[in-house]
Amino acid sequence: MIIVESYPVAMLMCIITMLCWGSWANTQKLASKEWRFQLFYWDYAIGVLLLSLLLAFTMGSTGSGGRGFLVDLQQADSQWLISAFIGGIIFNLSNILLVAAIDIAGMAVAFPVGVGLALCIGVITTYLSNKVGNAPMLGAGVAAIMVAILLDAIAYKRLSSGGTKTPVKGIVISVAAGLLMGFFYKYVAQAMGTIDPDTKVLEAGKLSPYTAVVLFSTGLLLSNFIWNSIMMVKPLTGEPVPFGDYFTKGNARLHLVGILGGMIWNLGMSFSIIASTKAGAALSYGLGQGATMIGALWGVFIWKEFKGAPRGTNKLLAAMFVFYLMGLAILIASK
Repeated sequence: MIIVESYPVAMLMCIITMLCWGSWANTQKLASKEWRFQLFYWDYAIGVLLLSLLLAFTMGSTGSGGRGFLVDLQQADSQWLISAFIGGIIFNLSNILLVAAIDIAGMAVAFPVGVGLALCIGVITTYLSNKVGNAPMLGAGVAAIMVAILLDAIAYKRLSSGGTKTPVKGIVISVAAGLLMGFFYKYVAQAMGTIDPDTKVLEAGKLSPYTAVVLFSTGLLLSNFIWNSIMMVKPLTGEPVPFGDYFTKGNARLHLVGILGGMIWNLGMSFSIIASTKAGAALSYGLGQGATMIGALWGVFIWKEFKGAPRGTNKLLAAMFVFYLMGLAILIASK
């Protein structure tokens, strides 16, 4: 398998993660103009698994280090296979809630509140299970991002006071998504084996990054038959979504948009997991979740989700971006 041995390369992969995680939801925004997000999400889940298999049989099966994907899968202890699988189940529930929040409140709210909260929880829980990095600096970076989350929530409340939207449901769902999303990454990270820096031998019994992502993606897709089915029968807003609509109302373009969204997201997930072998899981996850800022930028400047907000709102949004950048800079420096 291909191993990342350079810290700058690991940082570059984390930045690509940030861009992917912050941009994939644009595919949902595009598709939701023609059909409900629950239908989009089936294709998204398929795209996630397809990308994981593509990387596993290419990057995960070439190179002189570690183990090839199939060999790694055969030697893995069941507890670590289950751990990565559980990570996918937890993430899927949280992400469906995030997608629902985007549908209600937009990217400029769901990302800073939901993903920002997940970032803070995820950095803490991942660090506690894999203590790599400077703890005080990680804490300072998390604190700065928490301030950014509060500023975004205040800005959204001002938007509501201007008669544009009702924020409560969107914020509540975003918070629920963030609370769950903050715990999934550690299950994937702890399933991965350490790589000897000299011999490039991968720890026996545990998983390579590529195998871990495949198990995670499988857990995501299979759990979709539970979580997304519930969301279709009992949606948080609107009428129930008939299962037959996936086949009767969809076309090739809509299905490809959803699959593309899943592949974009999982490219970010895969790069984050691969980079964590060099950068440390807490930093890799935390920096990747700078996606919050990217998602907010898309929401504010491309989708115009704060158009018509009262005077002074732009200052709150500017301060939010400043604190996010500050928090991300501190997280990078923590290693």
